[in-house]
Amino acid sequence: MGAGAAVVIGDEVAWADPTANFRSLVPAIPMLWASLGMVQPARADAAVFGLATPERTIWRFAGVDGDTLDYVATLAAERVLEAEWRRGGKVVARSRTRLDPQARPLGARIDFPEAPARFELTVVAIDTAAVFPPALWRSRR
Repeated sequence: MGAGAAVVIGDEVAWADPTANFRSLVPAIPMLWASLGMVQPARADAAVFGLATPERTIWRFAGVDGDTLDYVATLAAERVLEAEWRRGGKVVARSRTRLDPQARPLGARIDFPEAPARFELTVVAIDTAAVFPPALWRSRR
């Protein structure tokens, strides 16, 4: 449907090419982080609830604006991070991320029921080198 590149820092898109393709992503950045296997800290105005068992950890971040983010991390043989974003009680997005034993993402899917749309991510390799080639940051146009 489209292609692009972006730099996401925390909960903001610092750079995007093309910019228009990422405007709709900005409210869903917590879901993007969840698809990478990470739970971002709650916003300062959010109430935070949680529960931990040996098999699962559950968080709920409830914002004063009516948004809620629920996370469930399953620590069984197959590690999984699931997230659900609700706005005014209505589901905006759900994600499910499969993780390797070191909690690195293997693959993820985010569903947006209203659109209807989905984002799928498959990790084919992990490179721990901290060097990014200059061509990565140049416009493809």
